[in-house]
Amino acid sequence: MAKRPADPISASAPAARQVPMRDFSRSLPMSLLRAREAVMRQFRPSLREHGLTEQQWRILRALAAIEAAEVTELARTAFLLGPSLSRILRDLEARNLIERRTAKADQRRSMVSISKEGVKLMASVAPSSEAIYAEITRRFGARKLAELQEMLAELERSLAELGASDEASAEE
Repeated sequence: MAKRPADPISASAPAARQVPMRDFSRSLPMSLLRAREAVMRQFRPSLREHGLTEQQWRILRALAAIEAAEVTELARTAFLLGPSLSRILRDLEARNLIERRTAKADQRRSMVSISKEGVKLMASVAPSSEAIYAEITRRFGARKLAELQEMLAELERSLAELGASDEASAEE
């Protein structure tokens, strides 16, 4: 009987275990991704019921908080890449959920705002969304949820400062 070659994944497993890194399940990016997925799993059925994707909802939520946004600023606010945002805006515009117009100061730039139809849709999603938030709060605890949000904001600020100081050092 011929000997089979070793499976490359299992053959490298002992070496991989010797890499001086924290366990994969304890990595901060993975912990954040798992937590995000657990939260979004609660919201997806409601969004689907209203014909929305997570990204479309993020854009509508961002636009509902402001009068209008320039497209590149909206991409930053909603954490979306430009090409994805363009497609999503096209879909939302086709559904009359947003309005686009040319920026007065720069004709090359586009301003986006939520439409009356978009506000109506958000109003129909809001009760379900708030009920989900209430259930998350009930299960996790209001104090712990507030602390978590503050800690995440603090983490974001400290890493933004770290990135800013690194960029400043690189420029010197």
